[in-house]
Formats: sequence, C-alpha cells, structure tokens
Amino acid sequence: MPSEHLYDHFRHQVKPALKSKLEEFHLLGYDTIDEGELWFFLTKKKWKKPSSDYRIAEIVQDVMNVKVVDFMNFATLEAYKADDYFATLTEEEKKELLK
Repeated sequence: MPSEHLYDHFRHQVKPALKSKLEEFHLLGYDTIDEGELWFFLTKKKWKKPSSDYRIAEIVQDVMNVKVVDFMNFATLEAYKADDYFATLTEEEKKELLK
C-alpha cells in the first residue's frame, strides 16, 4: 500500500471541490474518472513535492485547476507503467480478444 501523502488529511475537507471537478469531467464526457483516481493524480503529479505550510485554499485551487488533458496524459503514462495486461491472459482469452 502506498505511503500516506502529506495532504491526505485534507481530502475529506476538499471533497466538495473534488466532486465539482468530477462533475466537470463528466460533463466533458470523461464519466469513468472517479474521486480516487483524481486524488491519486493530485498526490502523485500535482503535489509530488508537498510543502508542510500548504493551506487548504491552495489545495482547493489546485483541485479546481486540474485540466482533463493533464489528467489523461498522467493516466496514460500510468497505464504504460502498469503490469502487462496481455501477459495475464490465457491463450484462449488472447484468441478471443484478437478475433
């Protein structure tokens, strides 16, 4: 399990901002993105080097400034880093997939 991020204790407080940003993404057609994925993006990309004197207003601002293109670029790179899905398939599943 990943270690706790310095800003994880703010997550409950900024939940309305996260929800608002997800609603924006859904309106733009990206309706499969969930709160956990958005928070993962923020903690791993946006807040890669957290500051101990960061204020909640700055965190909300960061959430509201997330662009779909930035999130999708990050998600694509993370998918490439993930284990090879094709290698986990059986021969029968591979044949079915490649029909």
